[in-house]
Amino acid sequence: MARIFAYIVHKGGIVDDSAFELAAAARKIDPAASPTAILTGWGADLDASCNSLGASYPEIWKIANEGLAYPNAELVRKALQKVLPRNSILLVAHEHFGIDLAPGLSIKMDATFVSDVLDIAGMEGTDIKVVRQEFGGQVSAHVRCDISSGAVVTIRPGAFKALESTSVGGSVIDKSGEAGALTAARRYLQTVVAETGDVDITQHNVLVSIGRGIQEKENVAIAQKLADAMGAALSCSRPVVDAKWLDKSRQVGSSGKTVKPKVYLACGISGAFQHMVGIKGNPFIVAINKNPKAPIFQVADIGIVDDLLEFLPEMTNKVREMHNTAAK
Repeated sequence: MARIFAYIVHKGGIVDDSAFELAAAARKIDPAASPTAILTGWGADLDASCNSLGASYPEIWKIANEGLAYPNAELVRKALQKVLPRNSILLVAHEHFGIDLAPGLSIKMDATFVSDVLDIAGMEGTDIKVVRQEFGGQVSAHVRCDISSGAVVTIRPGAFKALESTSVGGSVIDKSGEAGALTAARRYLQTVVAETGDVDITQHNVLVSIGRGIQEKENVAIAQKLADAMGAALSCSRPVVDAKWLDKSRQVGSSGKTVKPKVYLACGISGAFQHMVGIKGNPFIVAINKNPKAPIFQVADIGIVDDLLEFLPEMTNKVREMHNTAAK
C-alpha cells in the first residue's frame, strides 16, 4: 500500500476540523494506515498548529517558509512536489484552498486526481473505489480509479466522521530544507474581512437556516418566529441572499460564512456542496424538505419530509408550549 498523506489547513495556530476527517478517510482506504500530516506556513502559528493535531497523525511534516505565511497554492504545489515520495496518496479537504491546490498538484506528480469524494469503499488491487455526487447531488456515482502511480484526492468536508483526538501529538519532522527556495507569480495583497452585520451567525450555537424552499420574502417571518422561540439565529443559503430576502451576513456556505453550531436546522435547503462546506464541527443537523431525495438528507441526523410552511408554525407552537410548561 502506498504511503498516505493529508494536507492540513490551519489558521492562527489552530487546525481546521477537516484535519481529523482526513485521518478518518485515510483509514477507509487502509484500516491499518498511519497517515502523515503535512502543514505549510511560517512562524509560531505553524508550530502551534503542528502541536494541536493530537494523536490522529503519528508523524507530522512541517514546511516553514516566509512566503507561506499566507496560503499560496502555487508555492505549496512546488513544496509538496519536492517532499512527497513517488506514488504516494495525498488527501486534501475539498474547500477553497484545496480546490485551488489539488488539480495542478496531481499533474505535477503525474498522479490520479479524484475530486469531492463523499465515501471510500476501500481498495481493490491498485484501484481505489470512491463515491461522488453528480447532477447537483441527485445521483451518487461509484467510481474506480487506478492509483498505482499515486493520487491526489479531495475529500468533502463533513463527509467522514472525525476521529477522536487526544492532546498527545505525533512527532514533528521539519521538511523545510527539502522544499528549498519557493517563488511564485502570484502574491498576497491583503485580506478583506466580511462585514459582521446585525447578527453574527458564527457565534450562535443554534441556527435556523432557510433556503429556496421558503418560497417568498413574506415567509421569512415564519422561520424568524421559530428562531426566536428557540433562542437561535436565523441564517440562510445563497438563493435567499440573491433574492435580497436576508443580508449577506446571514449566508452560510462557500461564498458566505463558515459556522460551527451545535444544532443546525436546514429548512428548505437542498444541501448542495457550496452550502454544506460552510458548516463545520459536526453539528446535529435537522433537515426539513418536501423533496425526499434532497441531498441534505444524506448528512442529516434527523430528516423530515414535509411542507416547510406548514411544519415550521407547528414546530414553533410546540417549542413555545414546552417553554411555557417548563416555566410553571
